[in-house]
Amino acid sequence: MTTEIHRDAWGVPHLRAADARELAHAQGLVTARDRAWQLEVERHRAQGTSASFLGPEAVAWDVFARRVRLADTARRCFDRLERQDPETAAWVRAYVDGVNEGLHTTPEFTRVGLAPGRWESWTPLAVWLSVHILFAGFPAKLWREEVARHLGPDAVGLFATDGPGTSGSNGWLVSGARTITGQAVIAGDPHRFIEDPGVYQQIRLACDEFDVVGLAVPGVPGIAHFGHTGTVAWAITNAMADYQDLYRERLRRTGAGIEALGPDGAWHRATRHTETVEVAGEDPVETEVIETARGPVIAGGPEGLPSAPHPTPHPLALALRYPPRVTGDLGFGALLPLLRARRVGDVDRAFDRWAEPVNVVQAADTEGGLLHRVAGRVPVRAEANGTRLVPAWEPGHEWTGWHEMPRAGLTDGVAVMANQRGPAAPLGVEFAPPHRADRIRALLGEKETWSASGMAAIHTDTHLASAAPLLDHLAALDGLTGPAADLRERLLRWDRRMDADSEDAARYAALRGAVVRRLAAHPAFAALTTPPAYPDVLLPWLALLPRVGFALEHLLRAEELYGIDRPRLVREAVEEVAGRPPVRWGDTHRLAPWRALPDPSYEAPALSGDHDCVLCTTAVPGWTDLAARGPAARYVWDLARREDSLWVVPHGACGHPDSPHHHDQLPLWLKGELAPVVTDWAHLTKESDV
Repeated sequence: MTTEIHRDAWGVPHLRAADARELAHAQGLVTARDRAWQLEVERHRAQGTSASFLGPEAVAWDVFARRVRLADTARRCFDRLERQDPETAAWVRAYVDGVNEGLHTTPEFTRVGLAPGRWESWTPLAVWLSVHILFAGFPAKLWREEVARHLGPDAVGLFATDGPGTSGSNGWLVSGARTITGQAVIAGDPHRFIEDPGVYQQIRLACDEFDVVGLAVPGVPGIAHFGHTGTVAWAITNAMADYQDLYRERLRRTGAGIEALGPDGAWHRATRHTETVEVAGEDPVETEVIETARGPVIAGGPEGLPSAPHPTPHPLALALRYPPRVTGDLGFGALLPLLRARRVGDVDRAFDRWAEPVNVVQAADTEGGLLHRVAGRVPVRAEANGTRLVPAWEPGHEWTGWHEMPRAGLTDGVAVMANQRGPAAPLGVEFAPPHRADRIRALLGEKETWSASGMAAIHTDTHLASAAPLLDHLAALDGLTGPAADLRERLLRWDRRMDADSEDAARYAALRGAVVRRLAAHPAFAALTTPPAYPDVLLPWLALLPRVGFALEHLLRAEELYGIDRPRLVREAVEEVAGRPPVRWGDTHRLAPWRALPDPSYEAPALSGDHDCVLCTTAVPGWTDLAARGPAARYVWDLARREDSLWVVPHGACGHPDSPHHHDQLPLWLKGELAPVVTDWAHLTKESDV
């Protein structure tokens, strides 16, 4: 059979081939044709070479990628895959061959003087690892360390909430008992930093063995996170599990190299070498790459950190221990079984082979099978490892095994996951507030039966439950006069919906921002305003203002807050913002996607939603109303008729700015509408044979 490329009206590629390997080649080829620039940026980021054409702003990431050993870990994982699962290794190679065949020069390459490079067999694994290395939010342990050091251990819980550095999702499964067709529906939206081109690729992969539609990660073969085979569908959300550890290391230089103090009280040889990060327009940066028995050193070295937060007899460094570096397994053995899945049991067995990121999986099949479980690898170790930095030289912090992955059932025919404490609660430390999950469940409870077409109303719900603590403080204020009194009355009547055209939503956001800034500036938190000199990549987790913004609910509800007069602070904030001219929320709450190269002509569109809304469009209260994070895709998988499934991405199917499918889905995404999943080959346009 000749391999064929077809397109639907939105430019989504539908690929048909004789077997899985030829299909993987076609997937690599079409991805390179559609997204050559994006693929090369991701390859360079995974290798730590992006500063060579993106310049000084990319140096911090490149140094981190080198020190954390992304590329080397990917090589290790591919070597293991080749030994233990040669079929999957050959399938990955076929994808890489397709990428190399399809890569071509686009205007972005010309702009920076770059030529497309060559992908290696391990590059897709490096891309996957690069995209997900920060998913578990290990830098939050640095923040907890600082909070405990300056405010005491009890203060850590005040700031315990997911923030802008953590990726999340909404996901819900409605069993056939609650749908008009009698078959299950799965829907949701992954929340990530919005990139242009997007982080998800709509695609269809069909051969004699399987026919799957879903959302792929560009640069990685198959459909890992969200897929529908016709008889079974699956989706994931971030489980918020903690599976990476930070160790404080004591290092010393010797005539033979570098040694690290181990838990046995002895000094042990650490590996080290030097790598050079090339920087466009500037001198190269020499980077010392060190690895102890715990893992790669990501900050500091034998001379210590630039600003060590803990005085010790020996300078400190920080080493990161993460599962693929330990096991040599990135979970790619799950990808082909997912494509071949026919029933929930097949999906379940495939996710037994999953490694990272650790996810909550929801799946359903046409025979009534349902699945709600956690998938991934979480080490068994001391409780302290999960919350703070732990000393490498003290016993008791070793990994001693792997947790069994929890499972959960449905309640009233529904399962909802929105990064709250759920089945993964025993495996994590910080979770999202329950607002999104509670709201989704409440909305689903408003109707006895649902259809796939009704799910968009849930995707786009803008009710903000987390507004309650600030509004409670506002209600308790008395003695306000003039504009301040008017503002109070308006917000107490407000429907708490963060709609783009709402002036009251904008008023609330302005008041919230003023309260956040006042709290962050209070002397009680002064010690947290200047974090230690950790690498720049880690600093977003240590910034006080965003931490206060995302923890505002806890800070306002705490019984006592270090003597801070919160009623007075809220009153001052009301008086500050009361006299401002009215604006709509969408005037300031606009989409700010990440691009490797800035686009001065980009006009940021207005957004509805907020961080704790089901329509999760994340700004940083007190800092900016611009949203860099939000739904990176939306999907609805219908098990009754796959052709009634729906999906959308923020921009479009093609990464080329001159393509009609570059941004053609943006209007749908902004309005909360979805495009149809086309499954009839007769309704597709054949583009070419491969």
